[in-house]
Amino acid sequence: MQHDEFIGLVQNRARLSSRGEAERACRAVLETLGERVPEGLADKLAAQLPHEIGEHLRRTEVFGGAGTGERFDRHDFIERVASRAGVDEPKAAYLARTVLEIVHQATEGRIIEKVEESLPPDIRRLVTSGSKG
Repeated sequence: MQHDEFIGLVQNRARLSSRGEAERACRAVLETLGERVPEGLADKLAAQLPHEIGEHLRRTEVFGGAGTGERFDRHDFIERVASRAGVDEPKAAYLARTVLEIVHQATEGRIIEKVEESLPPDIRRLVTSGSKG
């Protein structure tokens, strides 16, 4: 899947008014996911996504964040996405489900399953519920 197709799918499924909003949603969700999953797993997932999209998973280690593999729950995940995307928490949960649905669609093999397995059950439900939730 190419970058433009990925962003277009996010914009369409999340019913966002602009590509900029879709880009911001992708960045918010994937940076947060990158903080939560182990570094090696974030790299493997990033490698299967369009380069510009995958880099969001690596951003925390590159830009001096707390790194990867942090322990936090669904509430914290949604709160971080909301803060990064500039939306309220219900919208952030919807954006997370939508972006992660497109990530699942764009990746091949067991990598997304390994990502799911690395997450606690409350966050795992975000990955598996999709945009229809």
